[in-house]
Amino acid sequence: MLLMIVFVCLLLWFLGMMTTTTLGGVLHVLLVVAIIFLLLHVIQGRPIGD
Repeated sequence: MLLMIVFVCLLLWFLGMMTTTTLGGVLHVLLVVAIIFLLLHVIQGRPIGD
């Protein structure tokens, strides 16, 4: 579940970067949240595909 949230955040961030009008800092916050969730997932010792 946590990995799914990471991928959704990364996808939304990437899609926002590809558009001509972006929401500014909100997209970068999504990226930071996705990275934090990914790090928490790895630190907890779960495999990436879990």
